[in-house]
Amino acid sequence: QASPGLRTPRLPVWLCGLAGRHGVLFGTDSQLLSDWKRERVFHLHFYNGQARAAHLTIDTHSRPWEEDPGEGPSSSGKRRPPVEMAIRSKWAGASVSWNGTEPFF
Repeated sequence: QASPGLRTPRLPVWLCGLAGRHGVLFGTDSQLLSDWKRERVFHLHFYNGQARAAHLTIDTHSRPWEEDPGEGPSSSGKRRPPVEMAIRSKWAGASVSWNGTEPFF
Protein backbone atom coordinates (compact mmCIF):
# COMPACT_ATOMS: atom_id res chain seq x y z
CA GLN A 1 0.00 0.00 0.00
CA ALA A 2 1.30 3.46 -0.92
CA SER A 3 1.97 5.83 1.95
CA PRO A 4 -0.13 9.02 2.23
CA GLY A 5 2.99 11.03 1.30
CA LEU A 6 3.11 9.32 -2.08
CA ARG A 7 -0.60 9.77 -2.77
CA THR A 8 -0.65 13.43 -1.69
CA PRO A 9 2.85 14.92 -1.73
CA ARG A 10 3.56 17.93 0.45
CA LEU A 11 5.62 19.57 -2.27
CA PRO A 12 4.82 20.02 -5.97
CA VAL A 13 6.46 17.20 -7.94
CA TRP A 14 6.17 15.97 -11.52
CA LEU A 15 7.72 12.95 -13.23
CA CYS A 16 8.90 13.71 -16.76
CA GLY A 17 9.50 11.18 -19.51
CA LEU A 18 10.60 11.66 -23.10
CA ALA A 19 11.97 9.10 -25.54
CA GLY A 20 12.83 6.63 -22.79
CA ARG A 21 14.54 9.21 -20.56
CA HIS A 22 13.07 10.18 -17.21
CA GLY A 23 13.49 13.03 -14.78
CA VAL A 24 11.89 14.66 -11.75
CA LEU A 25 10.78 18.28 -11.65
CA PHE A 26 9.96 19.55 -8.18
CA GLY A 27 9.57 22.66 -6.08
CA THR A 28 10.40 23.29 -2.44
CA ASP A 29 7.54 25.75 -1.85
CA SER A 30 4.54 23.80 -0.57
CA GLN A 31 2.28 26.79 -1.25
CA LEU A 32 3.06 26.88 -4.98
CA LEU A 33 0.01 24.95 -6.13
CA SER A 34 -2.43 26.28 -3.55
CA ASP A 35 -1.69 30.03 -3.62
CA TRP A 36 -1.85 31.62 -7.10
CA LYS A 37 0.16 34.64 -5.88
CA ARG A 38 3.22 32.40 -5.52
CA GLU A 39 3.05 31.56 -9.24
CA ARG A 40 4.50 34.92 -10.35
CA VAL A 41 8.22 34.08 -10.01
CA PHE A 42 9.25 30.81 -8.41
CA HIS A 43 11.94 28.13 -8.47
CA LEU A 44 11.85 24.51 -9.55
CA HIS A 45 14.56 21.86 -9.51
CA PHE A 46 15.09 19.31 -12.24
CA TYR A 47 17.03 16.09 -11.78
CA ASN A 48 17.45 13.36 -14.39
CA GLY A 49 19.21 10.70 -12.34
CA GLN A 50 22.54 10.99 -14.18
CA ALA A 51 24.30 13.41 -11.84
CA ARG A 52 22.66 16.25 -13.75
CA ALA A 53 20.57 18.73 -11.87
CA ALA A 54 19.34 22.22 -12.63
CA HIS A 55 17.86 25.02 -10.59
CA LEU A 56 15.22 26.70 -12.76
CA THR A 57 13.62 30.10 -12.27
CA ILE A 58 10.11 30.37 -13.69
CA ASP A 59 8.60 33.78 -14.43
CA THR A 60 4.97 33.57 -15.49
CA HIS A 61 4.71 37.26 -16.42
CA SER A 62 7.89 37.73 -18.49
CA ARG A 63 7.48 37.08 -22.22
CA PRO A 64 10.88 37.56 -23.90
CA TRP A 65 9.80 35.90 -27.18
CA GLU A 66 7.27 38.68 -27.81
CA GLU A 67 10.17 40.91 -28.93
CA ASP A 68 9.98 39.22 -32.39
CA PRO A 69 6.32 38.45 -33.10
CA GLY A 70 7.25 37.02 -36.52
CA GLU A 71 8.56 33.80 -34.98
CA GLY A 72 6.51 31.36 -32.97
CA PRO A 73 7.87 29.52 -29.92
CA SER A 74 8.34 26.34 -31.96
CA SER A 75 10.19 27.89 -34.92
CA SER A 76 13.77 26.73 -35.60
CA GLY A 77 15.34 29.76 -33.93
CA LYS A 78 13.16 29.44 -30.86
CA ARG A 79 13.30 25.70 -30.04
CA ARG A 80 12.91 25.04 -26.34
CA PRO A 81 14.01 22.01 -24.32
CA PRO A 82 11.18 19.52 -23.65
CA VAL A 83 11.26 20.20 -19.90
CA GLU A 84 10.47 23.88 -20.62
CA MET A 85 7.55 22.84 -22.78
CA ALA A 86 6.32 20.61 -19.94
CA ILE A 87 6.50 23.58 -17.54
CA ARG A 88 4.54 25.66 -20.04
CA SER A 89 1.82 23.01 -20.14
CA LYS A 90 1.06 24.06 -16.53
CA TRP A 91 2.08 27.75 -16.77
CA ALA A 92 1.38 28.82 -20.36
CA GLY A 93 3.84 31.38 -21.71
CA ALA A 94 6.21 31.21 -18.74
CA SER A 95 9.83 32.23 -19.14
CA VAL A 96 12.25 29.56 -17.90
CA SER A 97 15.81 30.43 -16.83
CA TRP A 98 18.30 27.60 -16.40
CA ASN A 99 20.49 29.90 -14.26
CA GLY A 100 23.76 29.15 -16.03
CA THR A 101 23.18 25.42 -16.53
CA GLU A 102 23.20 24.22 -20.13
CA PRO A 103 19.66 22.96 -20.88
CA PHE A 104 19.41 19.18 -20.99
CA PHE A 105 16.58 16.64 -21.31
